[in-house]
Amino acid sequence: MTEHPLRLALESTLAELGLPLAPVECLLSYLDLLARWNAIYNLTAVRDPQDMLRQHLADCLAVVGPMSRQWAQPPGGGADATPRAIRVLDVGSGGGLPGVVLAAMFPHWQVVCVDTVGKKAAFIRQAAAELGLRNLSGEHVRVEALRCAPFDVITSRAFASLVDFTRLTRSLLAPQGVWMAMKGRAPTDERAALPGDIEVFHVEPLTVPGLQAERCLVWMRLRPAPTNPAPAA
Repeated sequence: MTEHPLRLALESTLAELGLPLAPVECLLSYLDLLARWNAIYNLTAVRDPQDMLRQHLADCLAVVGPMSRQWAQPPGGGADATPRAIRVLDVGSGGGLPGVVLAAMFPHWQVVCVDTVGKKAAFIRQAAAELGLRNLSGEHVRVEALRCAPFDVITSRAFASLVDFTRLTRSLLAPQGVWMAMKGRAPTDERAALPGDIEVFHVEPLTVPGLQAERCLVWMRLRPAPTNPAPAA
């Protein structure tokens, strides 16, 4: 029996990125669900499932390796995974990108997707139920109004400028947490506009399989507060 082209393309993408193949079924089901809902609710301007895989799914899968290295936890929830559940907030998640992908790849993490559009938050909740992702939830709320425990990583994909992204979410960042903004070209002007207490500690170029476009991750964190020197004796 000939394998479905989407499956072959997804397996090839995972292999090229050095990621486990175990989540293939979950990710294929997610693509199918996204395409079905998209026909009614316009979750994304991309209509063709093959294009969804290349422009959306592969784009989000490209951040899995960097996130795994940042937290020293392998994707897939293997036996060598650290027991601690990393808390992830995906801001302006839309159709669950990258939140649903991260929840599928890191089943031991807790992922919260936030969107101001009710149908998009409802889609994420439906995806969590249909895909059996107990570690995924969707919230219909403005992120600045979200009230919950702080997050180890706050991420966004084409959500806002770095200034607005960090300003709206800084109260939700854990003391040792990081921001991870998915961007196209390195946002030099946005970086220069950040307040002095936010440090960009890494801008990481990404290669997305099948996508000939610039992509990068901008990693940020709060600078430690200066300590006052002890008074002279």
